[in-house]
Amino acid sequence: MDKKAKKRIELLNKRLQKLRQQIAGVRQQLDEPEELARLEAEIGAAEAEIVQLKAS
Repeated sequence: MDKKAKKRIELLNKRLQKLRQQIAGVRQQLDEPEELARLEAEIGAAEAEIVQLKAS
């Protein structure tokens, strides 16, 4: 893994942390169920990219 991949993984981990906090807030209010689905999709995409970067 090169420096660029490590930096991208670090950035994605920070984004995942922020998204998980947002999901916790959305679950408490549940005003917009589509927002919860969107956030979960973003988390899935970020996790998939991390796996792809670690594999390369």
